[in-house]
Amino acid sequence: MTDIGDEFARVHRVSLNGQDVAYRWAGTGPDVVLIHGVASSSATWRRVGPRLAAHHRVLALDLLGHGDSAKTGGDYSLGAHASSIRDLMVALDIEFATFVGHSFGGGVAMQLAYQFPERCQRLVLVASGGLGREVSPLLRAVALPGAELVMPLVLNDRVRTTLLAAGAPLRRLGLRLDDRRSEMWENFARLSAPGARAAFVNTVREVIDLAGQRVSAREKLYLASGMPTLIVWGDRDTIVPLAHGRAAHETVPGSRLEIIEGAGHFLPLQEPERLVTLIDDFIATTEPASINALAFRAALRRAAGGEA
Repeated sequence: MTDIGDEFARVHRVSLNGQDVAYRWAGTGPDVVLIHGVASSSATWRRVGPRLAAHHRVLALDLLGHGDSAKTGGDYSLGAHASSIRDLMVALDIEFATFVGHSFGGGVAMQLAYQFPERCQRLVLVASGGLGREVSPLLRAVALPGAELVMPLVLNDRVRTTLLAAGAPLRRLGLRLDDRRSEMWENFARLSAPGARAAFVNTVREVIDLAGQRVSAREKLYLASGMPTLIVWGDRDTIVPLAHGRAAHETVPGSRLEIIEGAGHFLPLQEPERLVTLIDDFIATTEPASINALAFRAALRRAAGGEA
């Protein structure tokens, strides 16, 4: 585990389409791609990646605009991120993989499965975005005009200390700032560079507006009927409600829903051992999907009322 941990801790870089992409990579075996959430990085998986790498070859990247990857502006949509991951897989000679996405990364994982179904063997959605309208007020606030200018003023230790004293009222807004493990707050506070703040705000605005999440994969979930799908949620998630996971589970035939009691939104950091156990078992007990372009087209045509 120590050697694998050291291997996973090492950050590599590759230039794709003129932009540097940072990634971590360790282990041998069936390929697993880990996709982090907004304002985060591949470091989100630091407690999960080495454990998974004991039996799998694990790739965790920094999405463009995040972590150590390029922050040059441009397209931070789900589709653009999915294409970047596909390109990285090609560069690293990964033909197909199990995609594991946390929060915003779940939306990217679903987009990957939609755009490049032939590369997706299984889908693991961890407290995933893109499955319903509701989302934390803190993320909705980022959609406000001028949010990138206000962030440096409010995301600092002095404000955090003041807010900690507010306690329960903030928890009702979805802000568990009394929890020192509040990964969202810590991630936001690291956005000190203007380029990082702009990338974060632009990414959020691609999928969220003042009313909540505006990009949903629900209408496309029928396409996952042949895809082994695991949905994992904490029953105390105040960022994305558990109801989204339950609804997705009911929509995708044969999917598995695992609810971790007492856990919040940031399962890769709060419950890494439990998460790894679930993913390991899921991979070991399911056959990888093999979806080609013809089968995908047939599913779309059936849904449209046409002939397969």
